[in-house]
Amino acid sequence: MPRLFTFKRLLVGLLLFILLALGLLAQDYRLFERAWFNAQQWRHAARWQGASIWLPDYRVTLEAQPIVGLDDDVSALTYDPDRRSLFTVTNQNSQLIELSLDGRILRRVRLLGFGDPEAVEYISRGLYVITDERRQRLIKVRLEDDARVIDAAQAQQLSLGIGRNGNKGFEGLAYDVAGQRLFVAKERNPLRIYEIHGFPHRDPGQPFAVHVVDDLERDAGLFVRDLSSLQFDERSGHLLALSDESRLILELNADGRPISSLSLLAGQSGLQRTVPQAEGLAMDGDGTLYLISEPNLFYVFRKPAGD
Repeated sequence: MPRLFTFKRLLVGLLLFILLALGLLAQDYRLFERAWFNAQQWRHAARWQGASIWLPDYRVTLEAQPIVGLDDDVSALTYDPDRRSLFTVTNQNSQLIELSLDGRILRRVRLLGFGDPEAVEYISRGLYVITDERRQRLIKVRLEDDARVIDAAQAQQLSLGIGRNGNKGFEGLAYDVAGQRLFVAKERNPLRIYEIHGFPHRDPGQPFAVHVVDDLERDAGLFVRDLSSLQFDERSGHLLALSDESRLILELNADGRPISSLSLLAGQSGLQRTVPQAEGLAMDGDGTLYLISEPNLFYVFRKPAGD
């Protein structure tokens, strides 16, 4: 009898330990908050569906197409409305790479002195910002049509020593043209989205003044484990945030609250397989979403005609 009693106590203790471990794991992956959000998302669908990007309507139309001709992994993505093409960067053999809207390489530009480029963002015709993740630098570059090399030493730079943490630095960029705000995503530890006002400096006749806005309440409400990329939508004023580890794209309204999402798991949004490691997100003027994932896979998501 004592032996049986001891076995029962061990079994109960083991079950309690397993439940505790599962609870901690769920909390680490923010599963409780994500489940609550999913319930609220559909509850408020009527309110937001016509006044937002509304990610649940999107379906994949091009899935996991390899980017032919690349040996290094790509990171980040931005849409250039003037060239009607996409740009990404590689951080091993540092390059700025132009892609067609169906994922073909159009040209390569060598990047000198950029350290660890992780994100690129279109600002205006021929003007981009590239991040150096480890050094937390923002580098303004001018891209000419015949450019084959860009040297960071000849570019305007801004260094931000905010929450330095090895290679968990600046992973994503997005630009609000009307508000002239540059959104900068810090990957994790801590996960942050900063708003940079005054960079890139575009008017030589005005003093160079930079203001950084940090919204801790908004960032605490992001139930994702990391941030890989950002995209600002000028039409709605909403921000898209991509998380690789959470396999999720979140839409944040103008107040910074999540209102819709797109899962990157197999069986969701028409995907045959889970997106392995989402690194970059971009949106064109028609609302089409483009996504890249390591190892150099290209995706396109669209809303069905009539939505």
